[in-house]
Amino acid sequence: MLRAQIQLTQEQHRRLHRWAKKLNISVAEAVRRCIDDQLAREDAVSSREARIRAALAVCGKYCDPAGPSRVAREHDRHLAEAFGR
Repeated sequence: MLRAQIQLTQEQHRRLHRWAKKLNISVAEAVRRCIDDQLAREDAVSSREARIRAALAVCGKYCDPAGPSRVAREHDRHLAEAFGR
């Protein structure tokens, strides 16, 4: 592990110390957990945004050679046919 020195406000230190005590962990472990949690949240958001960008990049790219269809308007009927209902 690497050693790092950080500065906290009194309120941050008080809340972090109380949380660490409640979980029976060191303040250093509490800081590591907070960092891991925040980074995981940011990774999840960026991967979600990447999936949205990829989906939007496909929109309108592919056309049916037979021309436009009414699938969007008649999707329930098409699904019923596809599932034999």
